[in-house]
Amino acid sequence: MAPKNAFRWQLVEALRRTAGHLGALFQRNRQFTVPDDLSEDPAGSEHGSTLIEMAVTLPVLFTLLFCFMEMCLAFYSHDMISECAREGTRYAAFHGASCPTSADPTCEATAAQVNTFVSGRNWPNIGGGTITVATSYPNGNEAKGSVVAVKVTYVFPIRMPFVPRNPLTMSSTSQMYIVQ
Repeated sequence: MAPKNAFRWQLVEALRRTAGHLGALFQRNRQFTVPDDLSEDPAGSEHGSTLIEMAVTLPVLFTLLFCFMEMCLAFYSHDMISECAREGTRYAAFHGASCPTSADPTCEATAAQVNTFVSGRNWPNIGGGTITVATSYPNGNEAKGSVVAVKVTYVFPIRMPFVPRNPLTMSSTSQMYIVQ
């Protein structure tokens, strides 16, 4: 019975101290008192341990947060270059070597024009890397029914703390038949 009574006594004392602090908090003058047991045993108190725990965990938490943000930027950049490659093949497929229309009789698209079109799309480059576009015709010609391939290469700079600064090179290729 002695340990049970000792626990009850400690609980009652803790509730009294808490009630005293709450009473002081809601009083008009708000005078806070330091409990007597702190001045008796300063080595055994745990005040300040929260500050030390926070100082240890915050850098780890922020490092993980920034690494997660960097990974999200890398995934976004890969999605951006994939879309650039698809847009380039669509442009080349519908502006083939022979696509005269009544509105624009000279609408052919060479490899240089496709590269310029893809580079000039002004996709938001929030990763801060460099984009390289290469257009090729695997069949050897730009005629209707041939294949056009657009390869977009992106050099993604890594800016994470405590990680080597070697850039990540990503590429995406898209192929399509020339329709016109």
